[in-house]
Amino acid sequence: MSTLTEIEIGSSLESIQLPAVSRMDLIKYSGASGDYNPIHTIDDEALKAGLPGVIAHGMWTMGNLAKLFTPFYEEGFIKTYNIRFRNMVFLEDIITLKASVKRKDGNELIFDVAAVNQHEKDVIKGSIVFQKYA
Repeated sequence: MSTLTEIEIGSSLESIQLPAVSRMDLIKYSGASGDYNPIHTIDDEALKAGLPGVIAHGMWTMGNLAKLFTPFYEEGFIKTYNIRFRNMVFLEDIITLKASVKRKDGNELIFDVAAVNQHEKDVIKGSIVFQKYA
């Protein structure tokens, strides 16, 4: 298992590239989250709303970003999670999840985080405070 014990400011966690966003991903997320807004699953409804096509739920993308920290849950937990949605995520987009240590404060590690599409555009940008167990 990897460890955050020796991580230095400026170091990055291993990036994760998600598979292409599929309609089935969004249908499953709609059911799990209770967000049945049809712009996330039905082409015609997305077009009627003025979108170029179906868009992923912002919270689907945000939830995936937390996967960067899954290998470290024996060492601590995500204490705070602050993000901004920067761009929409569409079907077939390839999203890469990234995190780097911005600073350390006692048992807290403050990370800059981002989800970036295949065009190198940020779709999410923000920060996560990871609280290490004492």
